[in-house]
Amino acid sequence: MDLITPDFGLFFWQTIVFLVLLFLMAKFAWRPILNSVKNREQSINDALASAETARKEMENLRADNEKLMQEARAERDAILKEAREMKEKVITDASTEAQKKADKIVEDAKRSIEMEKKSAMAELKNQVAELSVEIAEKVVRKELSDKKEQHRMIEKMIGDAKLN
Repeated sequence: MDLITPDFGLFFWQTIVFLVLLFLMAKFAWRPILNSVKNREQSINDALASAETARKEMENLRADNEKLMQEARAERDAILKEAREMKEKVITDASTEAQKKADKIVEDAKRSIEMEKKSAMAELKNQVAELSVEIAEKVVRKELSDKKEQHRMIEKMIGDAKLN
């Protein structure tokens, strides 16, 4: 039992078959296999480049989106600020207008009261004058009803007139 004895004939034919197979593979199969490997490598590289381009575009879109959001927030804040200012202005204008109207009403009321006061004073003076005339008339009638009193009163008035 010879397990390890080499058989050179078998070895020779195996080597020849291997070299022929290698030659056939190199001649017919090796280039197509290498071409398909190169094509596959190129498609993988293209896919990676496309993925990198897409990633960069996504980053740009994210940056643009963030910029647009910031602009929208700033615009919203500006609109809210303008609305607050407008509200304050409307309130101030309305308050000023109401104060002017109230002042005018008070002034008109004062004028009306003053006119009523003057009118009442004039009426009172007229009534006092009428009463005074009536009282004087009654006193004079009483005093003039007597002839002696009439002469004495006339003399007194003449005396008073000469003094002035």
